[in-house]
Amino acid sequence: MDQTVRVKNTGLRGVPVADTKISFIDGEQGILIYRGYRIEDLAEKSTFLETACLLLDGELPSEERLKSFTDEVLRAREIPAQICESLALLPKDAAAMDILQAAVPLLAIADHEISDETREANVRKAVRLIAGIPSVVAAWNRIRNRLDPLPPDPGLSHAANFLWQFHGTRPDPEIARDLEVCLVLHADHTFNASTFACREVVSTRAHMYAGVAAGVGALSGSLHGGANARVMKMLMELQSEEDVAGWVKDQLDKGQRIMGFGHAVYKTTDPRAKILREMSLRLGEKLGQPQWHRLSVAVEDAALAELDRRGKHTLKPNVDFYSASVYHLMGIPPDFMTPLFAVSRIAGWCAHIIEEKFAEAQEKPALYRPESDYVGNYCGKMGCVYQPLRERRSAPSSP
Repeated sequence: MDQTVRVKNTGLRGVPVADTKISFIDGEQGILIYRGYRIEDLAEKSTFLETACLLLDGELPSEERLKSFTDEVLRAREIPAQICESLALLPKDAAAMDILQAAVPLLAIADHEISDETREANVRKAVRLIAGIPSVVAAWNRIRNRLDPLPPDPGLSHAANFLWQFHGTRPDPEIARDLEVCLVLHADHTFNASTFACREVVSTRAHMYAGVAAGVGALSGSLHGGANARVMKMLMELQSEEDVAGWVKDQLDKGQRIMGFGHAVYKTTDPRAKILREMSLRLGEKLGQPQWHRLSVAVEDAALAELDRRGKHTLKPNVDFYSASVYHLMGIPPDFMTPLFAVSRIAGWCAHIIEEKFAEAQEKPALYRPESDYVGNYCGKMGCVYQPLRERRSAPSSP
């Protein structure tokens, strides 16, 4: 008799499904590593394009390789005119993530190498996506405000150019550098929902853009993306720091979550949150809006105290908690905070797609095909007899 225990309905938590060389998380110690490098070192010393090159190539680039990679991104920043023309036809109140997901197939159609599935062609497609996604997001912000999209500025860094195309003003260099750090922090995070969606789709031998469209769709869900927007909404609704402790207790008494707390992997403070906490303080002081950091700290202190009192010691601030005030101070509206996440995560998505496409045959099957247990209760699960339409009774309510 088979004594195998089938564990299911886990959401795949704790279930390894593939090997990866791209990133690693130690949730107990609060460690995040890209290709062997600690996130703290990359945030301090690297740029987004260097980090993206690291994720794609597997090693830090030489000076020559980084220049070549950067030049390729610069050439790909200007998206085809027909894409902006198509976006201009869409309702101006459409959700930004829906617009982004709709734009990815348009980028695919415009890619002359769409059918080339060599590794080299996929790296070039990744470059075009890394360059194109921020241009699409910035263009939609302009279009929805009935403004013309702006051309990229080749003299600006990746983050600075995004802020220029998004706002229409040249950004403060310090703020542009802070956004550069944010993009590094969000560039990859192992097999999260959107990354797994990308990998699952391309495991069928679908092209890179199909995988990225799936990743954008997964990120649009409220359980994955959008938490920082809800953190910002929470901060805006709080009247003063004196209200925070009572509000936190009331939320937890009602069984509600404190947005930006807890993570599927981390059992301690998210290492990215520590960096963003300092950035939130510095930006608030620089821009004369220190209240957002003070409110955030008040919520953090009250929530940690109340959660500890209730025995929930592993619920700590995650990357979304302080990124909310950081992005707000950069002038990013709440509904564009998740698209900005995609501007960064596109680097990790593309790296994972390439790894999935070119995994050696012995490492894993060609495509993902999990099993499920059929628990249907119709006709005793099986053996239903087909009845002609006129003989059927009214259908029962859908389960």
